[in-house]
Amino acid sequence: MFDLHHESLDRLFSSILKLESVEECYRFFEDICTIKEIREIAQRLDVAVMLSEGKNYQEISALTGASTATISRVNKCLLYGTGGYAGVIEKMKSEERAQ
Repeated sequence: MFDLHHESLDRLFSSILKLESVEECYRFFEDICTIKEIREIAQRLDVAVMLSEGKNYQEISALTGASTATISRVNKCLLYGTGGYAGVIEKMKSEERAQ
């Protein structure tokens, strides 16, 4: 079993934190992930945002194309996870309010 806290993941996350622009993120993620993987990660974030806005599974599925299984998994992470989605969503909302 793979321990989540591992040297190679530390290296990956440290590398991501060094990216300074959206364009750098595009270049890095296009090299490190497949387009499908990038789209799936983006879809999960979209689902999390919509769940936090109170949208229901049917609305979210229609808007994103996400399966109800994916929506359910993201919802479980929002409710019982480590706060990763919630923290990022709050930072995104704070940034929007500041603009």
